[in-house]
Amino acid sequence: MTLKTPYYLIHEKRLLNNLEKIKHIRETSGAKSVLALKCFSAWCVFDLMKQYMDGTTSSSLYEARLGHEKFGKETHAYSIAYNGEEIKQLKIFSDKIIFNSVSQLKRFHKELPGIELGLRVNPRISYSHFDLADPARRYSRLGVIDKKELLNVSRLISGIMFHFNCENDDFSNFSSTLDKVSTAYGRLLNKLAWVSLGGGIYFTKEGYPLEKFCKKLKEFSDKHGIQVYLEPGESAITQSAELVTSVLDIVRNEIDIAIVDASVEAHMLDLLIYRTPAKIDAAGQGSHKCAHKYMIAGRSCLAGDVFGTYNFKSPLKIGSEVRISDAAGYSMVKKNWFNGLPMPSIAVKRLNGKVETARCFEYKDFVNAQ
Repeated sequence: MTLKTPYYLIHEKRLLNNLEKIKHIRETSGAKSVLALKCFSAWCVFDLMKQYMDGTTSSSLYEARLGHEKFGKETHAYSIAYNGEEIKQLKIFSDKIIFNSVSQLKRFHKELPGIELGLRVNPRISYSHFDLADPARRYSRLGVIDKKELLNVSRLISGIMFHFNCENDDFSNFSSTLDKVSTAYGRLLNKLAWVSLGGGIYFTKEGYPLEKFCKKLKEFSDKHGIQVYLEPGESAITQSAELVTSVLDIVRNEIDIAIVDASVEAHMLDLLIYRTPAKIDAAGQGSHKCAHKYMIAGRSCLAGDVFGTYNFKSPLKIGSEVRISDAAGYSMVKKNWFNGLPMPSIAVKRLNGKVETARCFEYKDFVNAQ
């Protein structure tokens, strides 16, 4: 099947590799996993994902509703702050509603009979390569800090959520941090039915000590007599999708610059936010004499709309295909209409090898988004 670039291509076979690890964690440790929709919400592959995961978690009313309608199973709702109308809608389909503050819990708990309520806790420790994404950064508004305050409202909740990791692939760090959480919050944990350890734990990375991870989770769960939840986003979908682009022009300004029919700001915004280069699998490695060096740039008017600079094994030309890998997490959910550039279609390569177009975007979509 020939698709018109640019398009996101999700590979179910690659996705399955992550999902099987998630299933193994549940079977070995007892920890359940709910998909973090803030990272990935392409529901065209939810039929596969829900066979391996226990539900979804959200950061807004719309995400929670999407999880309920398109994924099913458990629906966990969380938001930095809710308004009254959102609570009225959330209580219709949410299994768990997690508040970010004690004040919000006190304000809304009487309106939510029969729903499991929770609180987000800020343990004041975290793992993050970026201050922008550090949930325990100075003046963080994310979660409750006061332990006494938590104990005072413990009768109103059945669980708590810690989200203190961001791309943490260091098991030793995770293990020692979990021990600190166990010690600091053990009295509260022993009163509760469940705890979410949040997302940002890169347990699907190649070489990650998965068995040690499972053992640690089970020990924590058994110690406190509590159901553990994980909220994988990136770990669930890492390396499963790519942004397929074509070269529209090649210009020279000291180096050769290949302009593709996509944009960093519009189609892979996190690269720009965190100032990290895109991953391009087709690029050659090293500085061989035969290597052909190009800066790969987007076609928006932003001067810094650059994917990165790479050595290719063969020279690029107009129409050459450039595939940008690892384009699922925090890319598809953040795509936008900057410059009115065509939005990439979404396609899926199913387990049987068949490629299906899940969504195409047209001018009317651009008009209706304004």
